[in-house]
Amino acid sequence: MIKYLISDPNYYTNDEKRFEEILINVLNKQQIDIVCFRDKESSNFKGLAKIFIKICKEKDIKKILLNGDYLLAYELNASGVHLTSTQFDDISKAKELGLYVIISCHTFEDIEKAINNQADAITYSPIFETPNKGTPKGIESLKEVVDKYPNINIIALGGIINDEQIEQISKTKAYGFASIRYFV
Repeated sequence: MIKYLISDPNYYTNDEKRFEEILINVLNKQQIDIVCFRDKESSNFKGLAKIFIKICKEKDIKKILLNGDYLLAYELNASGVHLTSTQFDDISKAKELGLYVIISCHTFEDIEKAINNQADAITYSPIFETPNKGTPKGIESLKEVVDKYPNINIIALGGIINDEQIEQISKTKAYGFASIRYFV
């Protein structure tokens, strides 16, 4: 099961030097398969993204994504993009640039759109209780989605903060899990 780290300015900071230190510390704690730089607040997104990509490449992480901005991901030589649930039309544009594409999904309809647009993977969320993200889908819903859509990699997301939850997710045969708080 893959481990997918998503950054958040609440845990990483916008100070470049401190950001680098925190990121290195987090990446040294365990093996991570996919990373995504996600920061909806910084006025220095591009500068921090450059540091993020550099450090993750040094740590030999194969899939390094930027959140939402496929053109910047391409420009900075990231391996892919994590699109929001409003960006289905951007999947093909990102794929044309040779980017690996994950898109956020919350419904069966979203998942079908992701498959039809040839996304590489999806996140399905929120699985567990998470601040400001609505009613959790739960493990049973995750199992149902994994069984119903075997032709796309499904990554559980939302409120994943401990090993017990990861154990529950592993029993669904999901491709992996993504989290912000689990890794910090």
